[in-house]
Amino acid sequence: MHASTTLPNLTLPQMLREHARHSPERIAIRQKDFGIWQPFSWADYYRRACHFGLGLRGLGLPAGGHVGVISENRIEWVLAQMGAGLVGAVTVGVYPTSPASEVAYVVGHADIEIMVCEDQEQTDKVLETLNQLPRLRKIVVMETKGLRSFSPQARGLIATFDEVEKLGASTGHQALIDDALGRQTLGDLGLMIYTSGSTGKPKGAMISYRNIRGAVPGIVERLRLSQETTHLSYLPLCHVAEQMLTTFCPIYIGSQVNFGESIRTVQEDLREVAPTMFLGVPRIWEKMHASISIKMQEAGGIRRALFAWAFAACKPLAEKSRAQWSLAERLKFLVAYWTIFRALQNFIGLRSATVALTGAAPIPPDVVRFFRVLGVPLVEVYGLTESTGMVTGHPIDEVIIGTVGTPTHGVEWRIGEAGEFQMRGDMVFAGYYKNPEATASSIQDGWLHTGDVVREVQGQLKIVDRLKDIMITAGGKNLTPSEIENTMKSSPYIKECVIVADGRRFVGALVMIDYDTVGKWAEAQSIPFTHFRSLVEHPKVRELIDAEITQGNQRLAQVSQIRKFHLLTKELDHDDGEVTATMKVRRSSIYKAYAAEIEALYH
Repeated sequence: MHASTTLPNLTLPQMLREHARHSPERIAIRQKDFGIWQPFSWADYYRRACHFGLGLRGLGLPAGGHVGVISENRIEWVLAQMGAGLVGAVTVGVYPTSPASEVAYVVGHADIEIMVCEDQEQTDKVLETLNQLPRLRKIVVMETKGLRSFSPQARGLIATFDEVEKLGASTGHQALIDDALGRQTLGDLGLMIYTSGSTGKPKGAMISYRNIRGAVPGIVERLRLSQETTHLSYLPLCHVAEQMLTTFCPIYIGSQVNFGESIRTVQEDLREVAPTMFLGVPRIWEKMHASISIKMQEAGGIRRALFAWAFAACKPLAEKSRAQWSLAERLKFLVAYWTIFRALQNFIGLRSATVALTGAAPIPPDVVRFFRVLGVPLVEVYGLTESTGMVTGHPIDEVIIGTVGTPTHGVEWRIGEAGEFQMRGDMVFAGYYKNPEATASSIQDGWLHTGDVVREVQGQLKIVDRLKDIMITAGGKNLTPSEIENTMKSSPYIKECVIVADGRRFVGALVMIDYDTVGKWAEAQSIPFTHFRSLVEHPKVRELIDAEITQGNQRLAQVSQIRKFHLLTKELDHDDGEVTATMKVRRSSIYKAYAAEIEALYH
């Protein structure tokens, strides 16, 4: 399917019914349970979603009602979402890592009437804050372990996922679904996605079926997706990036989605599925980069030397389209592939990937280069919740590392004042729920103001930074913190770097080590340590990080170089409000928490 192909004028739930009618036997989803991959056809997917949707109606959910889901990725997540869609309701995802107070905020603000929870742990978060949730009428639980321990009053509120499906199946009201689908239009809302907001309270972005249908053709064409594409779904489904590859694209093009055992088994699941497409946020790529570095540290001298040779020999190929490789380059890559790279691609489970993506946050260019040298076709993409997912990305054969490629099919764009990227098209969201002021400042005359500063590099777009994050030093120089932070994070020993520079004489930084890689390094140096803090406080570790920062500084302009840094003695934590659910750093709360350490850098 290419840009010239237009999608049918159908909503996502209507498309699900189409696949069930036209290719009922094809496998739509596979889910791993107790080590075995269970297949579900398009007919199974549609039937079970219908039953769940009818069950929701049976529990009293009105048309246009709001259903919440808090769970790791699994088939029940998408059955709840598509079931709600089939009966004209709206789905709202909640991060399973969120503490009870954040869950209560989203469930309350989104006016959720039925909450679908994965297990006892997630159900407890909702029960704990029931007094703040007057609209909530029912909790549906997927995993029933531990359910007996709830109080009788709570038990009255709770139904199991199974019970709801059975209730829907027993009503036999298929006509109700046909009627709802007959009335459904592209203008209807399908989803609300709460942005994890690195500042202030999360905002509920309303996504219509038109937005979803507007985003899909550009994504499919740019990533060369087809019915044969396979995907492992593991990033939170309450985030637009995973929605786009688990529901939006697969349901329009009929491709296959795999749900692994859990977020903790991603590495094994990847090896078993060997998907043709893979999405990782920068943290995932940095982790894989670190795990390969550890593997190489542990390898014998010969393998280490072979890796160094293969890497150096293939480095020039990272940004060259394979079609342009000379015969000598092809041979060089083949030798490197069969001696070293193939084993590493197997180790990370990406040997069959025809496209791998990174997005959702800036990534160090060296990390992209590293995987491309290994032969993993990693491209950088950019999008927002408000643009219903990806709107720019590298064309697979034209990768300029450090950019986010070019806008996709259907995106109209311009560069506004202060270099802000602005865009319009069907994929621009319908606004923020119950927040007309924020909607009006975000969409002006139909143009979405992204808040991201861009510049063009060789015909592709480079994200410079968030408009609001650009800092001005005491000497009046403009700095882009993400560029400095990313340069430092390309070291396998540095997991986070938070720049301090606004109104300061020079650039300072708060640095968090990567516990795994620094720990391995310390063991190799026979440095004793018992926990995170004792490792950080060892003078040799400070020397290691100092050397890494010095190395990073050589790649930065004089004014952007880090002159002093403080090593954090604990990991940044979502529960402490230091990072968002997608691991984006909340600058303002970190500056507050570490005010004394920051001041010490400047005295």
